[in-house]
Amino acid sequence: MNRMLVVVSALMLVSACAHQRVVENVPAANPATTTPSVPANDNLNAVAWTQTSIEHDLIYQQAYRDARERLDQALADPDWDALSREDRKTKSVRGLKPAVIVDVDETVLDNSPYQARLVINGGSYDEATWAAWCREKVARPLPGAIDFTRSADSKGVTVFYLSNRAVDLNDVTLANLASAGFPIKAGESVFLGLGTAVDGCKQQGSEKGCRRQLIARNYRVLMQVGDQIGDFVDIASNTISGRKAAVAPYLDWVGERWFVLPHPTYGSWEPALFNNSWGQPADVRRQAKHEALRLD
Repeated sequence: MNRMLVVVSALMLVSACAHQRVVENVPAANPATTTPSVPANDNLNAVAWTQTSIEHDLIYQQAYRDARERLDQALADPDWDALSREDRKTKSVRGLKPAVIVDVDETVLDNSPYQARLVINGGSYDEATWAAWCREKVARPLPGAIDFTRSADSKGVTVFYLSNRAVDLNDVTLANLASAGFPIKAGESVFLGLGTAVDGCKQQGSEKGCRRQLIARNYRVLMQVGDQIGDFVDIASNTISGRKAAVAPYLDWVGERWFVLPHPTYGSWEPALFNNSWGQPADVRRQAKHEALRLD
């Protein structure tokens, strides 16, 4: 009986060892070679933050509240002006009608659903899909934007919507703005898209300087609101240092005459990291972004 028990125990031990050898010989899965269930996308975190974080909404509400509270001070000062020296061609702003300039996309209208579609579908920006999105006329107002623009309008301040949407999207954009609740002053061309002709000013790429100068001929600009540096001043050199130099003379205006909003999903800040060359392969552009990161 004892001998039989010893034999059975030995057989069980051999079986267990054999099983262990089989398990040990199975190669471990290599994470680098497995196919991800969700394709990687450089813009995923940026779009997710824009759409879901309370911090995003609070920053917008804070900026627009501060701008709204400054309106009376700006109106009361006949010399108050928010245009750069390059855009203000008149010697004095006294007697000019008051206005504010707001950018459209990601400043007053939220286009993050378009960006979300690109992330989900693995696409990238192109003019056709962007124009199709604009023609849907469903972009929602961003937090605080309605209150600010309506407050300005109620005080007799003209709100100009200065956008780099192409001029052939003017009508659909105005319709979207109106349906969202933004004030549109009747009888005036308050939406100025990319391609607006300005006599005596040569358009430089997508810069907004000529259109700001057009407004400046008849208005003193109390405030500007935007999500990119180009919404406030033209950028002579779109590099990291060039962008800093463009705003250096006006840092005291930030939070007083210029109200800057956060926008991580796209903008001229991005091509500044890879020599403004979108024709490079995606991996080359990504490598340039890696090289721009600080490690200390």
